[in-house]
Amino acid sequence: MGLTGTVEYFTDLFSSSHKHGKKKRQLNTVELKVRMDCEGCELKVKNVLSSMKGVKCVDINMKQQKVTVTGYVEPNKVLKKVQGTGKKTELWPYVPYGLVSHPYAVQAYDKRAPPGYVRNVETVTVAEHGIRQQEEQITNMFSDENPNSCSVM
Repeated sequence: MGLTGTVEYFTDLFSSSHKHGKKKRQLNTVELKVRMDCEGCELKVKNVLSSMKGVKCVDINMKQQKVTVTGYVEPNKVLKKVQGTGKKTELWPYVPYGLVSHPYAVQAYDKRAPPGYVRNVETVTVAEHGIRQQEEQITNMFSDENPNSCSVM
C-alpha cells in the first residue's frame, strides 16, 4: 500500500468521522474521447485534469484519442473541464466488439472506432422486435416444416 496510501487512508478515516453533513464521494473512472493533435494538446489536457480536486490518475492514449480519469470526480464536471480547453470532447462512445449483439448494424459500426471497438447503441427496440416477428412469419410461411405451406404455393 505504501506510506502515502496509508496516510491518506487514516486521514480519510479520521476526517470523515468528524464531518457528518458531507457525504462521501465514490471513486469513479471517467473515459473521454478528446480530439488531440500533438503532444502540446496532450499536455494541456493532462495538466487541466490533474489540477482538478479529487483526481487520482490521468491516463492519455493519443492513438485512440482516449483520456481515462480515475478519482473522486463526477463525469459531467470532468467533461466540462476538458471542454474548457477548447478541445472537441465527448464521453467515450465505444464498447468492446464482443459486447454488442449486432456489431455491423448501421448504428453500431463506426469506421473511426479503435480496433476491437464499436459504437455503444441500445440493442433491440420495440419496433425492431415487431419487424423481426413479421419477417419470421413470412419465412416460415414457405418453410418445408410448415404443414400449411402447400396451400400458399
